[in-house]
Amino acid sequence: MVCIQCGQKTGISNSRPQRRSNQVWRRRQCESCGTVFTTLEAVDYSVAWAVRGRNDRLLPFSRDSLFLSLYDACQHRPHALPDAAALTDTIIAKLGSKAQQGVLSGASIKQVALVALNRFDKAASVRYAALHQA
Repeated sequence: MVCIQCGQKTGISNSRPQRRSNQVWRRRQCESCGTVFTTLEAVDYSVAWAVRGRNDRLLPFSRDSLFLSLYDACQHRPHALPDAAALTDTIIAKLGSKAQQGVLSGASIKQVALVALNRFDKAASVRYAALHQA
């Protein structure tokens, strides 16, 4: 990675996995100017996973689409935005075991989301199910 100030090479002085969000936190220092900054590295799921739709077409997985559908389901909650973000991370972590050769079915995403929502908020689960009827 290059320095955000001078564009020269950087080294990693500290690194920690973030288990909940499946990211890696890194403290970097520029070898040239000494600038210290932090990065968060995360998997790009749109490249790693594809979703098989109803008509058997493969589409790239979209974390944003999942987040927006969960946000819609959680609209009645006072903290809908952080709740939807946390639910998105939880569901993505559980989807890893459902992906077969990098392909997820829309039904498996819906199933994992419904289980997570049902444990978190029954009203949000009902709303999600209504919004995602086949």
